[in-house]
Amino acid sequence: MQMAVYLLWFFIFPGLLFMAVVGAFLSWFDRKITARVQFRKGPPLLQPFYDFFKLLLVKETILPKSGSGFVFLLAPLLAVFGATMAGLFILLPLFNIETGFRGDIIVIFYLLTLPSFSYIIGALASGNPLGAVGASREMKLIISYELTFLLIIAAVIMKSGQKFDLNSIIAAQQSGTPFIGSISGVLLFIAGIFCIQAKLALVPFDMPEAEAELASGIYIEYSGPPYAMIKLAKYIMLFILPAFLVALLMNGMNPGINIVWLILKILGVVLLLTLIRNTNPRVKIKQAARFFLVWMNLLVVVAIVLIVFGL
Repeated sequence: MQMAVYLLWFFIFPGLLFMAVVGAFLSWFDRKITARVQFRKGPPLLQPFYDFFKLLLVKETILPKSGSGFVFLLAPLLAVFGATMAGLFILLPLFNIETGFRGDIIVIFYLLTLPSFSYIIGALASGNPLGAVGASREMKLIISYELTFLLIIAAVIMKSGQKFDLNSIIAAQQSGTPFIGSISGVLLFIAGIFCIQAKLALVPFDMPEAEAELASGIYIEYSGPPYAMIKLAKYIMLFILPAFLVALLMNGMNPGINIVWLILKILGVVLLLTLIRNTNPRVKIKQAARFFLVWMNLLVVVAIVLIVFGL
């Protein structure tokens, strides 16, 4: 019986199917806002689903002539698995389902890196030089923002009174005030937004893909169902990363009507990400590294000092 519950969580709700559907709608929301900013009409509501199923059911899978076909095909599946597992650990506490364990927030941190590493592995396995350049940029970007992201999590742990599980962190905010309601919380939110922007490889941090320079870079050799899996992983990440930020800093969700407030908070974070990517040019990889390793880390360190003083 317990195994059936776990399978339901993983595959249906709040697992793969739920995250994929919500992520697809958020992708439409992102594209619609982008179109409005550019004075265009934008895609229909179901366009993300059309894109996914066209790749999955219609388009042909073309394997690169050189490289490792097995690793090339395995990488997108690993990305979907990592995103789904991270989403489970985030959404179960967010929906007030008592589960998890002490230290699950550290597991979430590592699981959220799996999609990026999967893209790197797939690009290197393709044997394409442009894919290798994209993989190199992705590795440099990960090195740049992951330290900032880890420092944000450490600051949230401090702010919650040394709580290492997401359930307790959300409960600490619900029994008091949301962490974003303090100076240190605002600083952590700013740094968190830019970390999510980089994790999603959105402008100004889309150097690994860089369509105009690298012809999609790390995804250059992907087509058909494997590329559909990459899109699926991206849909899921577009949902769970804003949800994670809401859980860490914005009070999560209280029972009842507050589900509407939770949806609005996630939509607000996605809207902010969309506006950032539509009002900034792509930066160079060294500029991104300097931005995170110097300025964002400094911002989070200042937030940690403020937390020590109770601010």
